[in-house]
Amino acid sequence: MKLFNLILFVFVLASCSSKKQTVENTPKTTPDVTVVAKPIAKEAPKVVVPKTPEVAIAAGNNVAIGAENVVKAGSNEISKTVAEIKDGKEELVEHVKEDAMKAKEALKKKTEQPVIPETPKTVSHKIFNTLLQKYVTPNGNVNYIGFKQNHSKLRSYITLLGKNVPDDSWSRNETLAYWINAYNALTIDLILRKWPVKSIKDIDKPWDQRFWKLGTKWYNLGEIEHSILRKMDDPRIHFAIVCASYSCPKLQNKTFEAKTMNAQLADATKTFVNDSKRNTISSDSVEISKIFQWFAKDFKQNGSVIDFINAYSDVKITSNAKKRYREYNWNLND
Repeated sequence: MKLFNLILFVFVLASCSSKKQTVENTPKTTPDVTVVAKPIAKEAPKVVVPKTPEVAIAAGNNVAIGAENVVKAGSNEISKTVAEIKDGKEELVEHVKEDAMKAKEALKKKTEQPVIPETPKTVSHKIFNTLLQKYVTPNGNVNYIGFKQNHSKLRSYITLLGKNVPDDSWSRNETLAYWINAYNALTIDLILRKWPVKSIKDIDKPWDQRFWKLGTKWYNLGEIEHSILRKMDDPRIHFAIVCASYSCPKLQNKTFEAKTMNAQLADATKTFVNDSKRNTISSDSVEISKIFQWFAKDFKQNGSVIDFINAYSDVKITSNAKKRYREYNWNLND
């Protein structure tokens, strides 16, 4: 609209300049003339022509000056608009700079904050711990009938294990706790599946039954013991996992936990070694569990089997002591 007004003013100015030139070229001898329009219905108003050329010229000059002033005003308006646009642009640039600085500061604060590593996702053994405390005595006697009545709870724990299998983010002790507790829970589940039984050996190939899916794989007890736990190179695991039999180590009435793993393994080993129902030890002769015979290789990592036993025995055995193995009782540990 402003541009249109400017063009209109320029047009008026050009027109006025043309009239001014025409008046200036008019001969000065032109007499004063009064023209009267002939009335039609009513008398028309009279149009008076200036009596002298000087008056006409002055009038034309005034018109030209007015038009020039209008052009100047339009030019000023355009200059003002341009200035406003320039100011707006500068203001926008300032806003952009300010936003950029704020974003930079926010990023700096974020990167300066200490990175807290995520806690590895493990599994809670609370369900199984509650069942053990309820149905296992401090001496390791298992109430399988009580477990049978709460079999759904045990299965819910096994399902939880199946959804949370150890990976590389787990610590060694977290992995140990998982597989020790899994072995013991699955052994109880095996007995309950075949209940009533008098011995785990009443079940056909009990250590080969693949009843349990953990992650994407189906496991049996033999694989957990020989392919996982024994390969973790801590022979004390043999006194933590329980095969539901009288001559086995006693089943603890609480779960193994990562934070107390070493102390629990040491306690379980010491308790088994000094249990007179499982081992008879004197300084010059020993009658020990067949566990020490079956897994002798595991116990000889840092010396002989006797050396291992001496580390936990209340009675120190001489190196030339007579050694024999006790018959294994496979009756249920109830």
